[in-house]
Amino acid sequence: MNAPMIRCRQLTKSYRKGKTVVTPLEALDLDVPAGEFLALMGPSGSGKTTLLNLLSGIDSPTAGSLEIAGEDIARLSRRELTAWRARHVGYIFQLYHLVPVLTAFENVELPLLLSKLSKKERHARVATALDLVGLGDRVHHVPAELSGGQEQRVAIARAIVANPSLLVADEPTGDLDRDSAARILDLLRGLARDHGKTIVMVTHDARAAAAADRTLHLEKGQLLGDACGHS
Repeated sequence: MNAPMIRCRQLTKSYRKGKTVVTPLEALDLDVPAGEFLALMGPSGSGKTTLLNLLSGIDSPTAGSLEIAGEDIARLSRRELTAWRARHVGYIFQLYHLVPVLTAFENVELPLLLSKLSKKERHARVATALDLVGLGDRVHHVPAELSGGQEQRVAIARAIVANPSLLVADEPTGDLDRDSAARILDLLRGLARDHGKTIVMVTHDARAAAAADRTLHLEKGQLLGDACGHS
């Protein structure tokens, strides 16, 4: 088994809602090996999105440790966390979040514009990312000229263009038809298997979860066990 990319110990997140303290995650322990495709399932309010936000550095835990690639990101300042996130995490969302007036190429290039890469280096990375998701022939198309599945593939290319080690996916197939969803899941499997990306995906769809290497179920902030998915 690969060394853990993600190692959570007693991971807890609480916040105040009026006079009440809400704890969506409590004392959670979790190891995710490098290169694993992990699915997270559970009812609304079970803590899935909270966990995803913690793993991606969008939010910080109240207690516990959260190590990613050996670094305890729970100890990072807000500024350090922002820089860490830009280097190590790619996001894939249900609704794509593409800029309508930009082409596929320009949308994928966005995360690189603040980097120190030259224009030539940026363009090479964008072309590679779009080829990897099978859209090398759609680089000049704006989102309105693409299908939903193609838009999601542009979003995945944008997520991987900076070569992050961790991809977090929040319902990435939730807005797609069955065939498009299957192609997206095949692409995610390939990114984990062939390119060593560690992927954590939140989904309500058992068929999507079955594409992952492993499925974990969350209930009221607690892990209930896991099952093997696609191998």
